[in-house]
Amino acid sequence: MKKSILLFTHFILVILLMYNPLHAQKIIWSDEFETAGLPDLNKWSYDTGDHGWGNNELQDYKKAKPKNSRIENGILIIEAHSEAESKKGYSSARLVTKGKGSWKYAYIEVRAKLPEGRGTWPAIWMLPENNTYGGWPRSGEIDIMEHVGFDPAVVHGTVHTEAFNHSIGTEVGKQVIVPDFNSAFHTYAINWTAEKIDFFIDGKLYFTFENTGKSSAEWPFDQPFHLLLNLAVGGNWGGKEGVDASIWPQRMEVDYVRVYDKMPL
Repeated sequence: MKKSILLFTHFILVILLMYNPLHAQKIIWSDEFETAGLPDLNKWSYDTGDHGWGNNELQDYKKAKPKNSRIENGILIIEAHSEAESKKGYSSARLVTKGKGSWKYAYIEVRAKLPEGRGTWPAIWMLPENNTYGGWPRSGEIDIMEHVGFDPAVVHGTVHTEAFNHSIGTEVGKQVIVPDFNSAFHTYAINWTAEKIDFFIDGKLYFTFENTGKSSAEWPFDQPFHLLLNLAVGGNWGGKEGVDASIWPQRMEVDYVRVYDKMPL
């Protein structure tokens, strides 16, 4: 009898600890895109320009143009267009939280539906709020989600550091097949702690990048990072097999962005 009582008491204690508000995760930043119109300028800024962005991209990123970035029916739409007046023939948008939202160690989740077609290059990613260890890639980059249209349904999660980056052939990451990437919403997330960064799609872990403790050349991820959402056109990777001129406009749709202080239970 005593053994049964002790086991029951232990069970109750475990349940109470699991649901103790002190142990519960909490949202520390979010955008549910509930207000129609342009994105909330209290949360988002725009990167603008048509200088190729270090990758020979073709789009001209526009500021606050509803054609390229807007909220409709609770969804953020980032849309790329074929546009004759743009120098390289395309316009799009790149939204950033720099100066308005940055975090060190957090669970970051974005629910999105991706564009399709050769030449599309959507990304959900993070850059350092300050280049503490120097310019790219020394201060790091976290690619929560990238997809290139010439390789449909293959979604990439990647990190870039001084030691691990594509310019020297050492970048690290993994890929997941998402067959309905363009017709259904999926959650793309990272759980970032001092020890590692775990990458998830729809709650399923598919890649872990661990902190070896060696140096900032391998782990510059001890500083605050901000979020970027964009749809590029062409470029060294996105345009590797050319750009299909017949597919535009194309859009990335984002249902929500949520940042938690730790991974939800």
